[in-house]
Amino acid sequence: MSAPPSDSPFLRLGPAHPACPVVLAVPHAGRAYPDALRAMAAVPVARLEALEDRHADLLVADAVVAGATAFIARRARSWIDLNRDEREMDPAMIDPTPRAQDVVGSAKVRGGLGLIPRRLNGVGHLWRGRFDAADIARRIEEDHRPWHSALAATLAEARARFGAALLLDCHSMPPLTAHGLAGPPDVVIGDRFGRSAAPALVERLMAIAEGDGLRVACNSPYAGGYALDRHGAPAEGRHAIQVEIDRRLYLMPDLSTPGPGVGRMRALLARMAMAMADELGTPMTSLAAE
Repeated sequence: MSAPPSDSPFLRLGPAHPACPVVLAVPHAGRAYPDALRAMAAVPVARLEALEDRHADLLVADAVVAGATAFIARRARSWIDLNRDEREMDPAMIDPTPRAQDVVGSAKVRGGLGLIPRRLNGVGHLWRGRFDAADIARRIEEDHRPWHSALAATLAEARARFGAALLLDCHSMPPLTAHGLAGPPDVVIGDRFGRSAAPALVERLMAIAEGDGLRVACNSPYAGGYALDRHGAPAEGRHAIQVEIDRRLYLMPDLSTPGPGVGRMRALLARMAMAMADELGTPMTSLAAE
């Protein structure tokens, strides 16, 4: 495939048409900070990087080699959060203030992490002032809608070809504190509490991570977000599962630089993708399995 334009909001990796029923997405690892974002920032860009799923895009490479399709967002999460409804905004951030019926409130918005993040724990408020409504509309039109349209089209094509399709929405999480008697999980599998995927798929993913010696939790503290709500419809043969991986497993102690664990986590995601294809009836032949 030819390289996308430099201003393309995302990369598509893998075949032009789905070669297996599994599609991976990495919505929060973008490292492009547009000039307009820098001009509005009330904090250094280095502080905005705390919103990134730092280098999570590196983890899908083996799954792509195995035959999966992957989408990787290019622009930073602080520009627009692709895992939020396009109406999931704090109206106080927008000028003019949008009508009540044009926004959707949520716990994420109240916590400062809506479509355009407002504040971050340990950092504070992120922006110098309010955003022009036309600017936000452009971000939605140029970034958010193309991303979800591409995912929807690819999943639909995979389902038509293979009878079922699955989205693995790939994220990384900061180290968690104590989480029950077993200690904090290394991996969290989310399925919107059973709404976005068949239980057997979730159980298989958890077993794979546990077989790799990792502590695994389901839906706590991360159950998935807008991507799972939008693209997961198990009754229609479309499943969507979020995978959260502790950044310590693949980054250096600074939690910023790729570390020696990248290869292990690449292999883990590849095994997960292959297992999901197998569960959906279309086994993958993989170089990653050799």
